Amino acid sequence: MEFPRHWVRESEEARRPDGRSVPFQCWGWSDENLAAARAKAREVAAAIRARIQRGEGFPERYGYDGGRPLREEVLRELRGGTGHRALVTRNSYGCEVLNAERVMFVDRDDLPTSIGGLFKGLFGRGKPDPALEPAEQLVAANPGWGIRVYRTAAGARYLLTHDLFDPRAAATEKLMGMLGADPRYVRLCRTQASFRARLTPKPWRCGLPRPPGRWPWTDASEESAMRAWLSDYGQAAAGFAVCRLVAEVGSSRVAREVEPVLAAHDEATRVGSELTLA
Repeated sequence: MEFPRHWVRESEEARRPDGRSVPFQCWGWSDENLAAARAKAREVAAAIRARIQRGEGFPERYGYDGGRPLREEVLRELRGGTGHRALVTRNSYGCEVLNAERVMFVDRDDLPTSIGGLFKGLFGRGKPDPALEPAEQLVAANPGWGIRVYRTAAGARYLLTHDLFDPRAAATEKLMGMLGADPRYVRLCRTQASFRARLTPKPWRCGLPRPPGRWPWTDASEESAMRAWLSDYGQAAAGFAVCRLVAEVGSSRVAREVEPVLAAHDEATRVGSELTLA
């Protein structure tokens, strides 16, 4: 799990095989210092220039390809009992995100939802929430496992509480697939060596635009605008929750190493509230 402290942006241009000039920008990173980040930026620029000259497209912008870490500011750190790490970062559209090295979160957005994330009207009383089925199947095949099932604004979230998992292991990828994880999310977990779970509402679901900038700030004006946006975002987000607990499936025992991550997640996402999901 890598979130470098130093980033440098380079502006370059290259020519396609047909002679057209293509301007582009790229970032370099380092945990050491700005000089090392600048050297990395030049290395990245050279690689992109070569791609353009060959007539190829730009590399994946998000961190799915494993070519670079995520450019996100680290806000705070949690630690589990065995030294595994969990970091809270801010993503490109302003939300806080929990990044856990070995505590498995799985989000899926292909399940039916209803207004506010409640299902009584949609499925009728006595009918089980469809989000429970994959968790129940896994627990039935693996006695002693425990899975917390949450509802989100777009679908469901699963948190495995009985043990830790390696996000780069083939068995973990298979398990995530059984829970319905998006293949791109599975790939992101593998390349970034962590599981990710959004902790705060998406701004457009709170009536706000996307943030006016992204860390690291290019100048004092951008930072000032971003701080003002964060103040508005904090006030707007206070009226929403991110998750609602549906059920604890299987064992209720929570592994000691999972406990601090679970507590931080449920508090930040306002699991116990009746607020609208966003």
